[in-house]
Amino acid sequence: MINARLSRGVLAISATALASLVLASPASAITMKECSVKYKAAQSAGEAEGVSWSEFRKAQCLKSSNEDAAATTDKNSKKVAEEKPAKAEKKTEAVSGEMNFPPAISAKFASEKPAKARMHTCLEQYRANKAANTLGGTSWIEKGGGYYKQCNDRLKSAKP
Repeated sequence: MINARLSRGVLAISATALASLVLASPASAITMKECSVKYKAAQSAGEAEGVSWSEFRKAQCLKSSNEDAAATTDKNSKKVAEEKPAKAEKKTEAVSGEMNFPPAISAKFASEKPAKARMHTCLEQYRANKAANTLGGTSWIEKGGGYYKQCNDRLKSAKP
């Protein structure tokens, strides 16, 4: 008796959850395959420039009856597009001279292991460049090769 009631309760809850999922999905939503074809066509026509797949899918393929949500998505994607160039501009700084690299490992660090001697020599020159404002926005370590990577590579290739 208890098992029958329990199973009816679970069944009722499952049916309610399933119904809410079906009703919550947008009425005008299209399949992923159809959306992909639509995205590729928009790319070919040049209408999807600068729009990622997920932004396009949210804006074009999951349209709901509430158009305000689509307008919000469009505004957010414009904000993201405007922020990307600002990050690239951040690295350009006024440089008062040319960035210098040490020609060889400093005598001060010659007794250390080669890797540590290169690091300390580069760090010493980095600090001098930073004080002279000749780094041009280059950081000590950054993705794609900062000052340390460039300096270390030069010192490795300049072995006596």
